Amino acid sequence: DNVPKDANYVYRLHKALGNYMQAAGTAHIIAKQEQEMGNYKQAHQLLFRTYQDLKSQQLALPQELWRRLMLLHSYVIVKRLVKAGDHPSAAIMLVRVAKNIQQFPAHVVPILTSVVIECQRAKMIGESYQYACTLMKPEYRKDVSEQYRKKIENIVRKPPPDSDQREVLEANLPCMYCGFSFPESQLDCLNCKNISPFCIASGMRMLKEDWSNCPACNFPARHSVFTATLQQNDQCPMCDSVVKPHEVTLVPDPVNQINYFKSLFQAAELGVYNAAGRKSESAPAPPPPQRRGPEVYSKLNAKVAVSCHAQCFT
Repeated sequence: DNVPKDANYVYRLHKALGNYMQAAGTAHIIAKQEQEMGNYKQAHQLLFRTYQDLKSQQLALPQELWRRLMLLHSYVIVKRLVKAGDHPSAAIMLVRVAKNIQQFPAHVVPILTSVVIECQRAKMIGESYQYACTLMKPEYRKDVSEQYRKKIENIVRKPPPDSDQREVLEANLPCMYCGFSFPESQLDCLNCKNISPFCIASGMRMLKEDWSNCPACNFPARHSVFTATLQQNDQCPMCDSVVKPHEVTLVPDPVNQINYFKSLFQAAELGVYNAAGRKSESAPAPPPPQRRGPEVYSKLNAKVAVSCHAQCFT
């Protein structure tokens, strides 16, 4: 009838018809709109559900959807990291978000303020100075909180030495695919060009020797970090289900899961699915889930973020 339809109804229609790839495209559009309005939890929840739908149907995962989910999750876990006193990891996640600040137009100044403060705490002086200078630009300066304006001005007045502490803080760890070592926050291997999945507890790259999965959503997590995180907060950072540390098991040989993610991203890059959204013969099949029982996902908090700083430091 040539009348534009609400994207949420289009999304539900495609899901009801079993057109999961078309539903994923619509979900990405909706999530993008929610993210631009500052509704980060809602966008995160929608992309997570879409990822689970595609995985259950053995369909290729669009890289744009994956990267947006990764970016939103990096933002979402900052508060946990700060509360746990892990300021280096929180700063690295915030820098990851700041490098894509155009995707967070509703809270540019609060996010960049949080980047400056956390980088100072983590001794990442170079990044702190860089984003402090950005905040002092005319288009942002007037919106900087009075509470932090003087501190940020002082940072700008004292340029750091050429050497930065980030390289010292961030470990170079081996790629799960080829063994090449590079900074653990980078997901794209500089050598083999494959994409590694991220840990839901730390946001860092997954490691072959420290592999586990959430027993509720089966998303990968570093075993050492995930179990430590659950000691303080027993909710999964990805699906929000209640998980006890003893329920998380170390996967001794995650080769099947590693191969799954490798083929999943390659299939998405090559477009290995047909017009109906069904996988072709070369599309990947997910590894058997390691679950404790039926999937029960708690509702994520739908509260709109007033500011990134409030999420990080309150």
